[in-house]
Order: sequence, then structure tokens, then C-alpha cells
Amino acid sequence: MFSEVEKKRLLENLKKAKEEVNLLKTRLNKVNSEKESWFKKKNTIGGEIKSKIYSIQGFKKKRDDLTKEVKDSKKSRDELNKKISEGLKELNNMKIRFDDIKKKYSINVRPEALKRQIESLELKIETEVLNFKKEQEIMKTLKNLKKQYIEIKDITKELDDIREKTKDIRNIKKEANKHHKSTQNFARESQEHHEQLIENSKEIDLLKQKEDEAHEKFLEGKKIYQEISDRLKDKLQELKNIKEELKKHEVELEEFEEEKKQKSLKEKEKEVNEKIRKKQKITTEDILIMQGRQHK
Repeated sequence: MFSEVEKKRLLENLKKAKEEVNLLKTRLNKVNSEKESWFKKKNTIGGEIKSKIYSIQGFKKKRDDLTKEVKDSKKSRDELNKKISEGLKELNNMKIRFDDIKKKYSINVRPEALKRQIESLELKIETEVLNFKKEQEIMKTLKNLKKQYIEIKDITKELDDIREKTKDIRNIKKEANKHHKSTQNFARESQEHHEQLIENSKEIDLLKQKEDEAHEKFLEGKKIYQEISDRLKDKLQELKNIKEELKKHEVELEEFEEEKKQKSLKEKEKEVNEKIRKKQKITTEDILIMQGRQHK
């Protein structure tokens, strides 16, 4: 026979089980919220890592392109410097030949100066009124100067070649300097991209650590969530067993009736809302149900 003592014991167990269920549900919700927060953080960090990796790929490509530019520019510069070196050797040989020709004819005057002197004397004869003796002297001098000029025609040609070679070397030097500056600029920019690449790599390493930490926290939370969920399942089963035991002995619980009533009201409220949505006719009972819910 079901005694009052047994009934009291079951009711106390029921109350205790309900309290434990509520506590477990609260803990479960909290743990779930924390677990999902860590999962969201992990995904956010993962997105940042992908973005950094994309940036690194961009920096790497730009660095590699610039490195190639450095290599090509340096190669062109070195080729030009080689031409300059060869040109300077050739120019030095030309100057030696020039000095040898000057010594051969014992001429210290430059061809240009000699030519100007000849042109000046020719102009003097053509434009000035000179006496016979003076004119003969100038003509003799002019003859000697022209003879000298013919003798040093090799010097004139050599000098022109020297000037042309000097001009060529000067132009090559300008081009070499341009490539040198380009090489420096490309190298500096390449280094900047390399440093940015390194910096992003370091940031990725730190982000990966944070991602791993977030993942560990998520797994811990998932484990705790499962443990609490299992305990809650057991406790709900215990609660169900107690209620069934009380029901078997025809012990009416107010909460059962209230629970059924609330469930019924919710279903009816849902039906009324569906009628309103579909613009169907509302009954007096429907209005009372809605008013009853509003006063809750």
C-alpha cells in the first residue's frame, strides 16, 4: 500500500529533481553560449588568417617580380659598365696614338687653333689693303700653316675619333647610371615587400596560436556541454520516473494540469494567429483566448 510517508518522499524527490533540472538547464545554456562564442572566435580568426595569407601571396608575387627586375636591371648595368671599361681602354689607346702623332710632327698647336689661324690670315688678305711686302710675308706664313695643317690631318681625324668616343662613353655612363638607380629602387621596393611578407607571416603564426587556443576552448566547452547534457537527460528521466510513479498512485499534481492547460492555450493561440494571418473569421472564443494571453 502507498503510504503518506512514501508519497511525501516522492514529492520531495520530485521537487529536488526539478531544481536540479533547472540548474542543469541554466548551466547548459551558459556553457553552450560560451562554446559557440569560442567557435565564432575561431572562425573569425580563421578568416583573418586567410586574409593574411592572401596578402602574403600578393607581397610574394610583387617581391619576386621586383627581384627579377633587379636582376635584369643589374645585368644591363653590368653590361654597360663593361662597355664603359672597354671604351675607356680604347680611348686611352687613341690618346696615346694622338700624342705619338703630335711628337712625330713636333706640333704643339691643336688642329682647331691652326685652322682658325689659317682662316684668319685668309680673311686678312681678302679684306685688308696690304703692301706687297706685307702680303708676301702673310702668304708665306699661310703656306707654312697649310703645310702643317696637312701634316696633322691624322691628328685631326684622331682628335675627332677621340671626341666621338668620349661622347659615346658619356652617353653609356648616363644609361648605366639610370640602370643603377633603377636597380637600387627595385631592390629597395623588393625589400619592403619582403619585410611586409615577413611581418604578415609573424602575424599569421600568432593568429594560428590564437585559433588553436580558441579551438581548444571550443572542444573543452563541447565536452562539458555533452557531460551536462547527459546529466540533464538522466535527471529528466529521473523526473519522469517520479511523476509516473506518483501518477500510478493517482497523486494529482497541480503542475500537470497547469502544464496541460498552458499547452492547450498555446496551441489555440497559434490557431487564432493563423486565422488572423489568413484573414479568416474570428470567433468570440478566439477573442477571449487572445485577451487571456495578453493579461498573462
